[in-house]
Amino acid sequence: MAARPGVKRRLLGVAVALAAVACGLAVHLGAADTAASDIAGDAFYVVAVWGGLVALFPRLSSWLTGAIVVAWSAGVELFQLTGLPVAWAGEWPPIVLVFGTVFDARDLLVYAVTGAVLATTDAAVRRALGRRAVSAAA
Repeated sequence: MAARPGVKRRLLGVAVALAAVACGLAVHLGAADTAASDIAGDAFYVVAVWGGLVALFPRLSSWLTGAIVVAWSAGVELFQLTGLPVAWAGEWPPIVLVFGTVFDARDLLVYAVTGAVLATTDAAVRRALGRRAVSAAA
């Protein structure tokens, strides 16, 4: 019996999200607090959100997925301007992993670049797999 369409992609999304969360936690907990570790953490955040979105909606186009991920990440960054995430972090520190604490404009650039790389890579892989499937069927 063949797997339902989207199952493999959904599993890929889950695996990517879990790997990104693990890597992000390793950076957050184990790396010195530097610009490089901040950028890496931001990139892993975007990858984790991408994986989660792919797991939930495996049939979305690569470009729409990338756009949603960048919009979500930027929205979370802009939400930090309200001061709520830093206040919440005082009450429950793990919330920092989802909402961060203070706004940093550089993070918006990291989100955009990471989202563009993810969307481009995803589109190229999907296109290549589609060509391979057509060749195998012929």
